[in-house]
Amino acid sequence: MEKGSGKPHRPRVCFLAGLCVFFWVFIFCFHFNVLSSRRTSNPPQQSLSFFSISINPRERQGVSKDSQLLAPHSSRSEPPPPPPESEPSSGAASAPPTKSDPCGGRYVYVHDLPPRFNDDMVRDCRKLSLWMDMCKFTTNAGLGPPLENAEGVFSDTGWYATSQFAVDVIFNNRMKQYECLTNDSSLAAAIFVPFYAGFDISRYLWGHNTSARDASSLDLVEWLMKRPEWSVMGGRDHFLVAGRITWDFRRQTDSDSDWGSKLLLLPAAKNMSMLVVESSPWNANDFAIPYPTYFHPANDADVFAWQDRMRKLERKHLFSFAGAPRPGSPNSIRGQIIEQCRSSKACKLLECGLGESKCRSPSSIMQMFQTSLFCLQPQGDSYTRRSAFDSIVAGCIPVFFHPGSAYVQYTWHLPRNFSAYSVFIPEDDIRKRNASIEERLKQVHPDDVKAMREQVISLIPRVVYADPQSKLKTLKDAFDVAVQAMIDKVMKLKRDVTDRREDKDFVEKNSWKYALLEGEQRAVGEHEWDPFFSEPKDGNADSGSSSAEAAKNSWKIEQRNQT
Repeated sequence: MEKGSGKPHRPRVCFLAGLCVFFWVFIFCFHFNVLSSRRTSNPPQQSLSFFSISINPRERQGVSKDSQLLAPHSSRSEPPPPPPESEPSSGAASAPPTKSDPCGGRYVYVHDLPPRFNDDMVRDCRKLSLWMDMCKFTTNAGLGPPLENAEGVFSDTGWYATSQFAVDVIFNNRMKQYECLTNDSSLAAAIFVPFYAGFDISRYLWGHNTSARDASSLDLVEWLMKRPEWSVMGGRDHFLVAGRITWDFRRQTDSDSDWGSKLLLLPAAKNMSMLVVESSPWNANDFAIPYPTYFHPANDADVFAWQDRMRKLERKHLFSFAGAPRPGSPNSIRGQIIEQCRSSKACKLLECGLGESKCRSPSSIMQMFQTSLFCLQPQGDSYTRRSAFDSIVAGCIPVFFHPGSAYVQYTWHLPRNFSAYSVFIPEDDIRKRNASIEERLKQVHPDDVKAMREQVISLIPRVVYADPQSKLKTLKDAFDVAVQAMIDKVMKLKRDVTDRREDKDFVEKNSWKYALLEGEQRAVGEHEWDPFFSEPKDGNADSGSSSAEAAKNSWKIEQRNQT
């Protein structure tokens, strides 16, 4: 036997021992590093979600998806599937403005929709109306052709023959000039959907079945719900605009004889906010913005000059009215208003019967309003009228007969204290008691008339849409007011979620009452205007057949005015 052959080799033992130690150290480190990373990447289960509670006033709509969507519509620009829902955060979007970032908390993200939802409609503008050529009204960024000023009624610039249905295009073009647009949706306080909903439905209201009327709406909802931006809040930070009354989008049945589309009744659409020229008092997902007027100032100086001119005008008529009777509507007081105006030397009347061209003349209408102290604004074919805003632009104090014509509609743009800028005479005072409008208006003290007229004139910039091809600097127009109101609405929603606020007593049919609340008020009760907004007979928190019929009538009037 050789020397040392019975003992193990020391280097080999050391190597095996070191290998063993390294192995266990590796296992130990791997185990704790992986567990630590998992704890960091997975937030606690009790963290807050936007879908865990319901929200109140005109925001409380459950997040759901339309289970009856049509088959996918082919598109040149279909979005990718959304990522898994993540915990939404309002941190970046709600950061206040600073010197380094004056847009903090004001950013808006705009969806890049396929052109079939907007631009294609404008290119095919001849199909937008059966009775008029809408192509001329889509020119000049939606303002229409410039108005001639042969009679000196207007100022030299800023006046256009604008269609009352053109808000879709005007608003979208104003949005393109908004100073706080962002391509990063995580910074956005609100998300704009540039769908021309009003133009879309106007193509199919007559002679088309419900499938044609609903196709674009269902297509849009399907497109949006695939977007990652939608998943953050289920669409509750999204808003769109339609230059039509809400009843054109609230079809109650799938019968072809029923009116309009069902856009505002789609479950996903109920999560969004829709800005319309007339909203429903009984629903929470639509908000009223002003009808477009003929005045679209390009700069602040245009507004100031017009306001000064309206202050200096001599107003020789106590009151005036432009409109036609509604013999087919038994509840209308227009016939009585016209009779009172005819019999009063203090009233200027512009009758808008069949073949009366002056009612279609912006110059004639604005000239009459400019020479009147008060302008009568009864309900039109529905609650509201474009004429109310024309009268404000003319510095004429509006007289309303129903709170649904302005007071519960334009709460973003008009003062809550309605007596500061208008006179209210309940319809029943005219209908049942035959109250004298002239006597009521003569009872207003001259000092009060002066103060009210000044208030009306001060409202002019808030109710007009500035020229999208220019920009106001110190004044806020109707677009600015609406966008800020939408941002405030979304921020309030996020705060309510963060603070775990839930209003279990919210009742959607009382939406008009919530719209009148101030500050942090949340509770509503009996109101003096309850008789004006009794619960709809169909029980569906909508106006039912009466408002649908009113929407139809508005189109009949449009047809009559073009023949």
